[in-house]
Amino acid sequence: MIIVLKKGATPEQVEEVSTRLTEEGFKIHLSEGVEKTIMGAVGDRTRLKALDLEALPWVEKVVPILAPYKLVSREFHPADSIIRIGDHEIGGHHVHMMAGPCAVESREQIIETAHAVRAAGATFLRGGAFKPRTSPYSFQGLEEEGLRYLADAREETGLLVVTEVIDARDVSLVAHYSDILQIGARNMQNFNLLKEVAKCGKAVLLKRGPSATLEEWMMAAEYIMDGGNYQVMFCERGIRTFETYTRNTLDLTMVPALHSLSHLPVIVDPSHGTGRWQLVHPMAKAALAAGADGLIVEVHPQPEKAVSDGKQSLTPETFKLMMDDLIGLSKALGRSLGDVSLC
Repeated sequence: MIIVLKKGATPEQVEEVSTRLTEEGFKIHLSEGVEKTIMGAVGDRTRLKALDLEALPWVEKVVPILAPYKLVSREFHPADSIIRIGDHEIGGHHVHMMAGPCAVESREQIIETAHAVRAAGATFLRGGAFKPRTSPYSFQGLEEEGLRYLADAREETGLLVVTEVIDARDVSLVAHYSDILQIGARNMQNFNLLKEVAKCGKAVLLKRGPSATLEEWMMAAEYIMDGGNYQVMFCERGIRTFETYTRNTLDLTMVPALHSLSHLPVIVDPSHGTGRWQLVHPMAKAALAAGADGLIVEVHPQPEKAVSDGKQSLTPETFKLMMDDLIGLSKALGRSLGDVSLC
């Protein structure tokens, strides 16, 4: 529910409302604006009547949130959330590029890629150390060795690291080496994993499951936020449809839909969304035009030799061409993209 306090409510009055709610088992989120203070409370609505908060003279109104997702909802937090990671802010004026190979294959490969995408303006390095694969015979990742290589690349280039965690038992290990923990499409509804990343203190990139509805996706984010981690970003990476030409169908309607319903940033993955490197560039432009707060794309020095996802990976050269195009487009849209220190 939303508790709207009247203009001029004192800190003591705000604290009294908060204390009453907390004692009844509600979780509180405070949003202080210029005109009014808005308090979001999540808990058992049947306990609200006994509190009779509207009897307090400094409470303007109490509004129930009807949607099943509460913390994720824009009703709960009207302003856009800004996720702060290092010196970067995701969800504001600046659009971020996360780029790198599907899988970390060697120290040389990830560092070479990191230098290339950094030079083109990327602000985050993506790369998989743990690889959930459809076939048990496919490359499964270098695991901690791969995480160490990602950390080495961060040390050399300054790029912050985005990498996937696939098992609740590995959350602390992955969090030790990375700056953003990615929850892959296969794990969007792995609720034990979601609860564990809620405790890790790191930002989370939550990918959409291949058959997940908007509400199911938002409820998965609710699990993480309910566990105390508000640093959550959605990532649209395509859904499964009848089409076979592309790997998935990139559902860009989710960008404005999520922005209308939720305050959390939205990232788009045109690499997995299409499965074809030739389509990544145009779909990245479309995502930017739709209002995406960032992009995550696959880049490999030699895609033809990649152990996974070579067909959808850009080369450093094609990535640079795309970045130049996107930087110009972002300016036309009144935003900025790329590492500003390189501009």
